Amino acid sequence: MNRALCAAPERDDVPPAEPAPAPAEPSLTLRDIASFRPASPGFTSEPSGWAVVGRPVNLLAEASATTRTGTLLGRPVDVAFTPVAFEWSASTGKRLVTEAAGRSWRELGVPELSSTDTSLRLERPGRVTVALTVRYAAEYRFAGSVWRSIPGTLAVDAGERELLVGTFDTVLTDGDCRANPDGPGC
Repeated sequence: MNRALCAAPERDDVPPAEPAPAPAEPSLTLRDIASFRPASPGFTSEPSGWAVVGRPVNLLAEASATTRTGTLLGRPVDVAFTPVAFEWSASTGKRLVTEAAGRSWRELGVPELSSTDTSLRLERPGRVTVALTVRYAAEYRFAGSVWRSIPGTLAVDAGERELLVGTFDTVLTDGDCRANPDGPGC
């Protein structure tokens, strides 16, 4: 029972044990990142707060890419949100889905009341409520690793705006009717 006789001699040519593989990066779903939110979107309209019957009202979303940092599954994580679709709906039943947030008439270099990719035509006078939902694509990375996409999109409501829709008549005048209310055409 001499252990020295049974022991294998130490060898210099034995390769060292391989390090344990890094833990696999988990796949995330939208539910997993529920505590991370993009910046709250908003929107405006041109003209602001009103529209002319039968003429386009230009809708402009205020939404941008956002990155949030935090901890998830005990690891540091970055979650990025990118707006990919804008869903406009009016209380009249009209609906418009675009990939762009919209641009002002000035930015587009077109006259006011021109059609744009983000405009609606409202055909009846009255009060119309317009709502916007922004859809965001999400991706994540743990501790500076590569970005990975999360399947699906996250819908975030941007609220509602009420527009006063009316008919308007134009009249030619010979100056400012406020300054000269008795002037021709006033």
